[in-house]
Amino acid sequence: MASRGRPRPGSLQALAAVLLLAAASAAAAGSPDRPAPGPPLFLPLTRSYPNASRLAGSLRRGLDEGAHPNARMRLHDDLLTNGYYTTRLYIGTPPQEFALIVDSGSTVTYVPCASCEQCGNHQDPRFQPDLSSTYSPVKCNVDCTCDNDKNQCTYERQYAEMSSSSGVLGEDIVSFGRESELKPQRAVFGCENSETGDLFSQHADGIMGLGRGQLSIMDQLVDKGVISDSFSLCYGGMDVGGGAMVLGGMPSPSDMVFSRSDPVRSPYYNIELKEIHVGGKALRVDPRVFDSKHGTVLDSGTTYAYLPEQAFVAFKDAVTSKVHSLKKIRGPDPNYKDICFAGAGRNVSQLHEVFPYVDMVFGNGQKLSLTPENYLFRHSKVDGAYCLGVFQNGKDPTTLLGGIIVRNTLVTYDRHNEKIGFWKTNCSELWERLHIGGAPSPGPSSDTGSQADMSPTPAPSGLPAVSCF
Repeated sequence: MASRGRPRPGSLQALAAVLLLAAASAAAAGSPDRPAPGPPLFLPLTRSYPNASRLAGSLRRGLDEGAHPNARMRLHDDLLTNGYYTTRLYIGTPPQEFALIVDSGSTVTYVPCASCEQCGNHQDPRFQPDLSSTYSPVKCNVDCTCDNDKNQCTYERQYAEMSSSSGVLGEDIVSFGRESELKPQRAVFGCENSETGDLFSQHADGIMGLGRGQLSIMDQLVDKGVISDSFSLCYGGMDVGGGAMVLGGMPSPSDMVFSRSDPVRSPYYNIELKEIHVGGKALRVDPRVFDSKHGTVLDSGTTYAYLPEQAFVAFKDAVTSKVHSLKKIRGPDPNYKDICFAGAGRNVSQLHEVFPYVDMVFGNGQKLSLTPENYLFRHSKVDGAYCLGVFQNGKDPTTLLGGIIVRNTLVTYDRHNEKIGFWKTNCSELWERLHIGGAPSPGPSSDTGSQADMSPTPAPSGLPAVSCF
């Protein structure tokens, strides 16, 4: 697919939300030859819904009954201010600390290597293999692409917006921070020797790959039997950010809405979207429009939502017809024809009084209701104005749903049961409610990062075009 870049509010460069098919060898979930599932791994992302408290109680009961250890890591940043969420990961002995973008559309976790000749200036120092007593290179073998000397396995990832990452594969101890109850684990990761485009200029150090594939941190932990084959993400709301991430199984709220996710249909995390309703009325589009090419895909590394042309036009017209009291204005960047409206006020909790609710109806008939903050972003130059965060996906018929769609929504990627669940809650508050004191500290020193020290920078979105190894 063709790449389409667009700036974020505040002149931040967003990447194209366009999919390209990765290697056909991406691993399917729920392999029967994997070890028995282990305990869940909790990681916080860095506003009040009563649901957050109810879920926290359910999780505490589940943890108490099973006495399973868990790991917790804060996620930082704000989706539309920074363009991504990051978590802190620690690699090596002694541990070296990194801020990694949480990305369900990537299958490799990678950080800049000390030997990198073309890497940008990121948040933390580069990884130094020589300073880790537990590091070992992944030696060249028949299952990987090797370096020129035929000594070490390599990886390469190219993204639709023309950024790329490449380097060698290494193995070392990976730990999840002071709040983690999961013991550090050996894992394979990428040590970057070159990065281009927005990967080069971003503030975050690298990527934490949660996608399907043998190099994915999820697949590696599942294969070791230390977590079950499921993870969850919960992105904070407009202007707040934060949230929570859980690696491993967790109790599902009784009113969680599910959609089937078929790993054979696409190597990416997909759902069976059949209809979109705006203000209670279904868009007049053929349901098959949401199943074209790669179907409907969720990607936590993409900021906005992108619809096929027919669906986008219908969505835009439906929303516009519901906001007669607002004035249509130009977007924050003259290079793009954003659809923006003035006069809505600054209070996000009152946006539903002027903007319509949107419902997404799945193949099983279940419905996910979206509030205005799930499809709008603030106009950066006009106070009280908002723009549609839903765009046309060029001429590509794939439907791509980025993080904006699931703000203040707990999303469970249940890979073992081939389904994805959605549950509206206050994600920024959820982590604090989930926190359970007295956790052991097998990991390194406490998180030293903060939202204040992470300047707004672009993040890779869209999915890898090239998979090697």
